[in-house]
Amino acid sequence: MRPAQVIYSLLSSCLVVSVSARPDFISPIWNRAARAIQKPIDMQENQAPIMDDRPMERPCGKPAMPDASSDATISDVIGKNQNIGIFSGFTRDIDSISSRLEDASQNATVLAPENSAIMALPRKPWEDPRDYETLGANAYHGQDGEDRAHKNLRRFVEAHIVPESPWNSGHKLQTLVGSTVWFLEKDGKKYIQPGEIEVISVKNKVSNGEVWVIKSALNYA
Repeated sequence: MRPAQVIYSLLSSCLVVSVSARPDFISPIWNRAARAIQKPIDMQENQAPIMDDRPMERPCGKPAMPDASSDATISDVIGKNQNIGIFSGFTRDIDSISSRLEDASQNATVLAPENSAIMALPRKPWEDPRDYETLGANAYHGQDGEDRAHKNLRRFVEAHIVPESPWNSGHKLQTLVGSTVWFLEKDGKKYIQPGEIEVISVKNKVSNGEVWVIKSALNYA
């Protein structure tokens, strides 16, 4: 087995195993993410050339080029990058976020953490230590628990969406959850502040903004 296959297999296994301990509404998201991670393995096994139809990503220090379709929205492109499949799934499963990213009249810069960044979080996006302190180990059981988890997950996603695009270096803005963020450029790279979080790549520009792939998750407390 190739090294890349080993890595993808381990990641996929981690996602599948983690589903059993999550609120019911989360399971489909993690299942989709596992399939997205598994897909490159299947591509490697097929020796025939396969055309990659994903939009081209550009180094974060260079301006993004317009998408081929002037009518495309963030919703159209965010799901085409396998590296952010988990976060992309979160955006689609929260109606208010999904609708916003489909709306060409509402610009945004989406700061999407890589799959590995979300999997490495000290707690899952739908967990809040205060819930466990108040309600114990069953904080996310039952309908009330699912509602609580969904609210926390929405807060996590909103903490990664800046309601403005284009976004200028050094310009401080509030995310949808109300936290203040800005970015600085150094040596041809963008770094989200606070936290010095590297922007790995910038998606092609679409009618209502851009998707930036970032190395770590932002603070979602």
